[in-house]
Amino acid sequence: MSQTDPIADMLTKIRNASLANLDKVDIVPSKLKLEIVKILKNEGFIKNFKRVNQDGDNVIRVFLKYDERQSPVIHEIKRISTPGRRVYAGYKNLPRIMNGFGTLIVSTSSGVTTGRKASEKKVGGELICSVW
Repeated sequence: MSQTDPIADMLTKIRNASLANLDKVDIVPSKLKLEIVKILKNEGFIKNFKRVNQDGDNVIRVFLKYDERQSPVIHEIKRISTPGRRVYAGYKNLPRIMNGFGTLIVSTSSGVTTGRKASEKKVGGELICSVW
């Protein structure tokens, strides 16, 4: 587990838990991780999440979502910008994920948001990850 990129660790935990058909996964909390999980919930990629105090440690418990055939709703979740290679884009150059079926998560000057909402607000920023 890499401590240099906690966002990539969170995305890997979610990816691995969904591929293993687990009901839930616990994540060490931070403000950025909480915002990313909120976006995943609003976009319908996870069932729910809640902050839990487990054995004196605070965690974000993410409840994963599956379709009627018990296959994960999250097909792919990928980190775009890394600590060693930051990737930024203006609102005109934000990439479309899976031709609009996926979601791009962007850290803008007005907070963490989806690529669609960033384009509507006409703000660019750091491309955190893509989900479809």
